[in-house]
Amino acid sequence: MAVLAPREKWTDERLDDLNATVDDFKTEMREGFARVDADIRELRAEIAAVNRNMIAGFFVMIAAIIGSNAF
Repeated sequence: MAVLAPREKWTDERLDDLNATVDDFKTEMREGFARVDADIRELRAEIAAVNRNMIAGFFVMIAAIIGSNAF
């Protein structure tokens, strides 16, 4: 691997290329975070549904225990 000497100047063209690269990176990051955010929202909805089912199951079990002891 060859070691390159750093350039002395930043030309307008090189700065424009760097700016475009940074803008592309920002866009990719925003899209990635948007996907993660959507995944987290979906996961929260699924967890809430599981939580509701567990609570309903708990009440059914309590009712079954009370019902079996009543007769």
